[in-house]
Amino acid sequence: MGKKNKDLPKSKKDAPDQKAKKLEAAAPAAAAATPDNNGADDYLAKLTFLQTELVKLQRHWIETSEKILIVLEGRDAAGKDGALKAITQHMSPRQTRVVALPKPSDRERSEWYFQRYAAHLPAAGETVFFNRSWYNRAGVEPVMGFCTPDDTALFLKLAPKFEDSLTLSGTRILKFYLDLSKDEQAQRLEDRRKDPLDFWKVGPIDEAAQKKWDDYSKRRNEMLLATHAAAAPWTIVHSNKKKKARLAMLEHLLNACEYPKRSKALAAPDPAILFGFEPAAITDGRLAP
Repeated sequence: MGKKNKDLPKSKKDAPDQKAKKLEAAAPAAAAATPDNNGADDYLAKLTFLQTELVKLQRHWIETSEKILIVLEGRDAAGKDGALKAITQHMSPRQTRVVALPKPSDRERSEWYFQRYAAHLPAAGETVFFNRSWYNRAGVEPVMGFCTPDDTALFLKLAPKFEDSLTLSGTRILKFYLDLSKDEQAQRLEDRRKDPLDFWKVGPIDEAAQKKWDDYSKRRNEMLLATHAAAAPWTIVHSNKKKKARLAMLEHLLNACEYPKRSKALAAPDPAILFGFEPAAITDGRLAP
């Protein structure tokens, strides 16, 4: 990969830097262009700035052949799709993949559980996002009766070992759990039903989200307690406010990694929106009951 970069014309090699400079220049301009529109202008300015920093960070990952795996889990309608669009908007399309697997085929059901996910793991220089992942076995599957209690118990034992093997092999894992209140979820699901552009998101699992709220909470807690580890810790995101959640996730990614030319203006995420999981969060109100 290094040789290919050397062989590129200077204009090609400098393209990521030029793109980053354009985005960086646009950030303050976006904030000053028009009066604040219910926070929309401020959000766009911050988003542009953070996306600019992410362009720099990803270029560093590519040049150093990093393998980056980012997992997004959470309740139905928690905002995973929107967060992914905001995060990946200006990332390199060749080195970035978003994986959202459908339900397994009959053949896949007979395989080692992690097998179909392993096929999508990142190679050197790649960043892969899982929009839901093997953690289906800790949440959706047991709640909906798609697996047995023994299946889930075995998964909770194996998942930390699987992730530990990935990190030992050079893959960096960042895991986000997007949490929202029951009332907010109800409103978003209702909005989906009314919006023809979002109607494809409505299905049997979404319909059960409110009815099985307590079961999902129980499974969430079990999952976080069993699979939060130093090699692959969970980061909790309060997603009642979608835009604040997206900005906080970007800030977390940027602060969690070292990279050249980091902006001194980069702030830490708001701890009221995003924080590292700890068992006390289950009972102290930081996670939706």
